[in-house]
Amino acid sequence: MRKVFTPERLILARKRRRLTLAALSRASDVSAQSITAFENSRKVPSDETLLSLAKALSYPVDFFYGGAHEEIQADAASFRALSKMSAIERDSTLASGAVALMLNSWIEERFRLPKPNVPTYPDCSPEEAAERVRASWGLGESPVPNMVRILESNGVRVFSLSSDCEDADAFSAIRSGVPFVFLSIKKTGERGRFDAAHELGHLVLHCEYRIPHGPAAESEANKFASAFLMPRSALFSQGLENASIERILSAKRVWGVSAMALTYRLRDLSIISEWKYNQIVKELARRGYRKSEPGSSLGRETSELLAKVFKELRRRGVKPAEVAQELNIYSSELSEHVFGLVPVQISGGGQRSNPVRPDLRVINS
Repeated sequence: MRKVFTPERLILARKRRRLTLAALSRASDVSAQSITAFENSRKVPSDETLLSLAKALSYPVDFFYGGAHEEIQADAASFRALSKMSAIERDSTLASGAVALMLNSWIEERFRLPKPNVPTYPDCSPEEAAERVRASWGLGESPVPNMVRILESNGVRVFSLSSDCEDADAFSAIRSGVPFVFLSIKKTGERGRFDAAHELGHLVLHCEYRIPHGPAAESEANKFASAFLMPRSALFSQGLENASIERILSAKRVWGVSAMALTYRLRDLSIISEWKYNQIVKELARRGYRKSEPGSSLGRETSELLAKVFKELRRRGVKPAEVAQELNIYSSELSEHVFGLVPVQISGGGQRSNPVRPDLRVINS
């Protein structure tokens, strides 16, 4: 069967590599006019020209014959830090997400993954929505044991952000009814959990019928994450009224959140006074808690679903390099989307609670 060049894949690869038409022209020695014609379906590159473009873009030639791919549009994605991103960074991150969608499709063809079970409450307050999701998922008021695994068990596909897309922090989107969350793996365990809960907030509050953009949407997602990770009634029962900084540092380990996040939550619930809040925030900043969690033993949360997938593939004798080859990408690109989520040994996120396990089943061919 004759291979057919797919212009959209050239656009995807160029955006993924953060290259303008002029930059790709210089890197490949192909004129910008020709590249524009290829992307607009006016011309088809010769084998020699496509090889030059593929080398410049660090993709196998077969990637450009892979057929149409599913895109993530900018207005359908909730970016954790959109204000910090340039258009090139945004497009590269969305293109990275599109490659992850290809990996997800490949997995879904071979495994039966959990069905999406994310309730949407666009008309609820973040606090009420968080309470409803906790009730729907049977979480009660206990600390969430592992955000990644709970998302996966409810049908959310979780992938890591590529290392060159860290400015995005995290983002989420819904494609064909399936929710996706992309997380940075360079943050502390506490902040990674909050990012995951934040993106869940977007999925719950800003579903396909609302555009998840702007300061108001980010504030709502933050409030949802705070309420989801630190339930109101549970905090009131913990004896944290006007708590000391040492008491807060002790309690934040129970809830798996940053010291700053717990302090904000206590202030918002009027469990500590505004004066106490300001004093604690200043002291936390002095001790280095504004950007990190000194002395934390909470590790990054991992994916049980992806771990099961790759374990089963190993059992079948399928190596990651073979998966990459079937996707027409290099192994390094595949690794970017699961890096940090599939460790050698699965960690429970530093907590002893029994995680909700995603129901993964093999589809017999």
